[in-house]
Amino acid sequence: MQASKEKLLWMYEKMVEIRHYEETMATVYLEGKLPPQIQKGLAFDIGSGPVPGEMHLAAGQEPVAVGICAHLIKEDTVVGTHRPHHFAIAKGVPLDRMTAEMFGKVTGLGKGKGGHMHLFDPDHKFSCSGIIGASLPPACGAGLAAKKMGKDWVAVAFFGEGAANQGSFHESLNLAALWKLPVIFVCEDNKWAISVPKSNATSIEWVADRASAYGMPGIRVANNDPIEVFEAAAPAIERARQGKGPSLIEVKTDRYLGHFQGDAEVYRPKDEVSNLRKNDPIPKLAAALKKGKQMSEAEDKAIVARAHKRVADAFDFARKSDYPMAQAALEDVFV
Repeated sequence: MQASKEKLLWMYEKMVEIRHYEETMATVYLEGKLPPQIQKGLAFDIGSGPVPGEMHLAAGQEPVAVGICAHLIKEDTVVGTHRPHHFAIAKGVPLDRMTAEMFGKVTGLGKGKGGHMHLFDPDHKFSCSGIIGASLPPACGAGLAAKKMGKDWVAVAFFGEGAANQGSFHESLNLAALWKLPVIFVCEDNKWAISVPKSNATSIEWVADRASAYGMPGIRVANNDPIEVFEAAAPAIERARQGKGPSLIEVKTDRYLGHFQGDAEVYRPKDEVSNLRKNDPIPKLAAALKKGKQMSEAEDKAIVARAHKRVADAFDFARKSDYPMAQAALEDVFV
């Protein structure tokens, strides 16, 4: 299935938006955490600044999110990982409320109580988790619910290559295949499971090869390219909608930043990231669209301006929103 001009432009704009969001968050996250404190002899304070807690960013991995989500409708479910922003943005989660959640503000998706690894948006059927491999079982549950209700909705579980060695991976694929659940399992293979290279942790080169053991199609996407992801996802999603069961897709992608913000990345070869950035999928897609006369230079500038404004507005909304009242700590909890 070839992507239409409309889909291509949507994917490009979303990739620009995601990249700018992640780069903006990388800067904002360090506010109050760096030089002044270190010069005073204090350690990096993960709890200081406007965005407390850990932060995992997905710059470079945009093609996986947009290539899959370009096929989805609002009723489809997406379950993301501890590195979730690109999936959330591609699924349509409101940027302002998502950002406010990371700032710990009452206007956030979870009233500021969840933070960036626990983004939940029932209206757009999106969720994520900080636990490795935790996306797969909930996606099976969503797929089972859709099947029981007689809907043609699908569920997508995104996970990293490191999670493919977890028990939840094998159990979920087995269950989905056995019950023919409408689930698409999407492995983001960025080669690094925190600081452990895939070659040191996984016995095979392609996680997609494991699909045959569970009686489902295994699809490989060797390039970090949104069009290739889109085309690979089309038959898997159509198969799920037709009630023919799950598929496993593996995409070779690139992580430009550390596992978390503040990661010294001493485990990576010094020139790895600079070499990866030479194949940045965003300018490559822009060049392809212009060459095919599907986007003009003026349209490109307008797309970038719109995306950057949405990001700026979201951060402005988050900064200006109120923190929860102290008594809110006792609300929305089980006793």
